[in-house]
Amino acid sequence: MSENVGAWRSLVARTLGVREVTGSNPVAPTTLSTVKPPDRILSEQLGTREKMVQEQLVARGIRDARVLQAMRKIPRHLFVDSALAGRAYDDGPLPIGEKQTISQPYMVGLMTQALELKGDERVLEVGTGSGYQTAVLAELCRNVFSIEKIRSFALRARAVLDELGYYNVAIHVGDGTLGWSEHAPFDAILVTAGAPGLPQPLVEQLALGGRLVIPLGDEQAQVLKRVRRTAEGLEEEQLGECRFVKLWGKYGWAD
Repeated sequence: MSENVGAWRSLVARTLGVREVTGSNPVAPTTLSTVKPPDRILSEQLGTREKMVQEQLVARGIRDARVLQAMRKIPRHLFVDSALAGRAYDDGPLPIGEKQTISQPYMVGLMTQALELKGDERVLEVGTGSGYQTAVLAELCRNVFSIEKIRSFALRARAVLDELGYYNVAIHVGDGTLGWSEHAPFDAILVTAGAPGLPQPLVEQLALGGRLVIPLGDEQAQVLKRVRRTAEGLEEEQLGECRFVKLWGKYGWAD
């Protein structure tokens, strides 16, 4: 009986484009799946989410209707510790452990909008963290390939994303500054930690016409930049000052 159940689960996984998590590496779907998350998002705190969208996003210039709808829909409080759930929609970052944070809602909206997603893109996310930004991306593109250095974060994010039905997300534990060449090129790349310079592997894995959004600067402050890859080279645009935790890795800050 158990063998039949296992076979059935494997069949379902293949049908959905999901690879079951086995061993020590929490890698989920790595096939190209067009399956979109079902509309099973919890309805708690809908009013709080709407207030967050109107006061923190719309009022500050976030205009992409798809980004606003995604952040209106996704239950941010599920991506933080239960003790902080009541502050999940506050106008600021929150700790998630290991000296890491879940980004301020406005910053999530700004960075996501800057990617200019239309719905059919392959997106690389460097820094899964809590998984909230990952869920926002999953709402807006075809496939998300997310890399997280801290294994416990990857496992926890995977569990919440699975609970919410995001089957178009793959999570890999490793050095995000190296990118994920197996699935390159990417139409968009989002880096959720501050880097001292532009990681060359990420540039090389960006598709022609692709957008890379990344905080660049020193330990105290960075500038959020959008880099476009064109036939003539790279075009950089500054999107404003910001402050993120360090991007650790071979092409980031040394461990």
